[in-house]
Amino acid sequence: MLTVRQTLPERFLDTPAGELHRLLPGPTLIHLPGRRRTPLFVSVLLHGNEDTGVVALQNLLRAYARRPLPRALSLLVGNVAAARAGLRRLDQQPDYNRVWPGAERHTDSPEYAAMREVYDRMQARGVFASIDIHNNTGLNPHYAVVNRLDQEALHLALLFSRTVVWFRGLAGTQTTAFSSLCPALTIECGKPGRAANEAHATSFIEACLHLAQFPAHSVRESDIDLYHTVATVRVPPQTSFGFGDALADVDFDPQLDHMNFRQLDPGTVFGHTRLQLPIDVRDEGGQDVTAEFFDCSEGMIRLRRAATPAMLTLDERVVRQDCLCYLMERLPLPRRENAAPELCASL
Repeated sequence: MLTVRQTLPERFLDTPAGELHRLLPGPTLIHLPGRRRTPLFVSVLLHGNEDTGVVALQNLLRAYARRPLPRALSLLVGNVAAARAGLRRLDQQPDYNRVWPGAERHTDSPEYAAMREVYDRMQARGVFASIDIHNNTGLNPHYAVVNRLDQEALHLALLFSRTVVWFRGLAGTQTTAFSSLCPALTIECGKPGRAANEAHATSFIEACLHLAQFPAHSVRESDIDLYHTVATVRVPPQTSFGFGDALADVDFDPQLDHMNFRQLDPGTVFGHTRLQLPIDVRDEGGQDVTAEFFDCSEGMIRLRRAATPAMLTLDERVVRQDCLCYLMERLPLPRRENAAPELCASL
């Protein structure tokens, strides 16, 4: 399923993400040389409706068309079939960001075999750092997600944004897998189709290519706004929902995504419901913590404890395919000499 190339396909730099299926038969790993031989790995289009990474790479590579890259670049273009349809994934496909080494599902699928091959090839090349570029559908700031609180990953994240989220990781995600190989992060670049988001991603990739090494000094707490993801909120498959839909089992606030990255107080209302248990909330270990975070009595869905949501979305298809949101809490930056061991280990 995986195609491996040593050069860009003809017309790649001028082809929109939705048309890349005309150039690429499926997920494609492209190795490009640079002055420093240890490669930067960049994955884009793991979700077909998130094309900022494609545009950013095209912008960057056009700028370097007549000069060598500062560092070798290995880029993975993911789900071109879903991009053709403008969807996160097609109904018959697994999520391309849940089929990397460590995945718990779809391990017999061709998609898993392809991403395993990418991982093995990049491990053999001694990858310098890994960046997975995403968009989201709600109102969110630009931020980076790391699975390990080591200094190199945090320095890399701060090149993109002072807002950094530590998440032990979902099984089978690209960043979780690559965290065992090199400093690795996901960058969330806001909504797709916006020039400012594409420009920010372009400048970040270029900054990473110019890195000769990571700083030896520790990140200062004054330079970072660090969050820890503590729970994932989902709507059960059998539960109907909407945003301003009084006939649904759950009627969420139609401006729910305005709550992203705001610390919410206990009692904050997410919506109305006629059900006793209309949502499912799981901690990082997969344990049911719904009752810890939400009170669903009297037809209201209210927070029980203070939390900061991220990636709240009004896109019903995305909610079904992924989640409603993540819940976070602010986290003091652990001192290097006193950091608990579990803070420096990926899931």
